[in-house]
Amino acid sequence: MVKKRKSIKPKKRSRVKKAVKKAKVKSVKKTKKSVKKIKPGKKKALELGLEKIGEVTHYFPHVNAAAVMLLKDGLKVGDNIYIKGHTTDFKEKVNSIQMDHVAIQEGKKKQEIGLFVKSRVRIGDSVYKL
Repeated sequence: MVKKRKSIKPKKRSRVKKAVKKAKVKSVKKTKKSVKKIKPGKKKALELGLEKIGEVTHYFPHVNAAAVMLLKDGLKVGDNIYIKGHTTDFKEKVNSIQMDHVAIQEGKKKQEIGLFVKSRVRIGDSVYKL
């Protein structure tokens, strides 16, 4: 004779656990709607009244240099710049500018120049002139 197996029923959750689970889901949905995302980098630069003059296109870690594409005004040796990105945020004075491995005194609009920087920068970081 073949014995019949007993069917195993899943345990029922208590009413308290169901209520707690529903409450968590509702509270998460409400908080997501109320939170607005603000890009911190752009807000800070706009508050300071700075105009973006360039953007980092490459970083060379072995020599601490950044390739920067100038979008607007020119940049001279001795100018102060502010570099802001997702994790980058510092100010510094321009000590050296290079173009095609030759030192130059001024970079002009639509040129890609090399700058020595004191800290790591990332592709896409914004460069502001102070």
